Amino acid sequence: MKPEDIFTCRMCGDCCRGYGGTYVSGEDIAAIAAYIGCERGGFEKRYCQRSGKRWVLAQKDGGYCIFWDHGCGIHPVKPGMCRDWPFIRAVLIDPGNWFAMAASCPGMRTDATKAQVQEAVAKALAAMPDARRRITAAASCDGPSAGVRPRRSCRQDSGGESFSLKAR
Repeated sequence: MKPEDIFTCRMCGDCCRGYGGTYVSGEDIAAIAAYIGCERGGFEKRYCQRSGKRWVLAQKDGGYCIFWDHGCGIHPVKPGMCRDWPFIRAVLIDPGNWFAMAASCPGMRTDATKAQVQEAVAKALAAMPDARRRITAAASCDGPSAGVRPRRSCRQDSGGESFSLKAR
């Protein structure tokens, strides 16, 4: 079974809400910060929270990712965790994870067998670049990703307390 046989994204945004947060690597942070025109430190302070020793994207009221607004505001540079969804290593360890995740994702088939799910997820993971196959996110940043251009600006508002996205 192929990955596209068991998952079709419906662009509903349900995966962008709640569920413990979206982990971001140093590379993710650099790419997103460059895309929205922020310095890394300002980005981390305004758009991330710590979960243990790792960064996660902050959430808005209602539990949605801070970059969700009836669509992903950072889609071209979305974090690896988002790019990989729902083809994650945890499904290979326990295919029951697929069915638990499917309870909140209308694009995931639940009529496939556990063996079919594992086969499709294994194929999806094998097709990913090595850097995206890592289980944990990197904690450091080597700088902006090549070829990523800012498309939005990040500015501090007059109160000096919050940043907002502003289309260029």
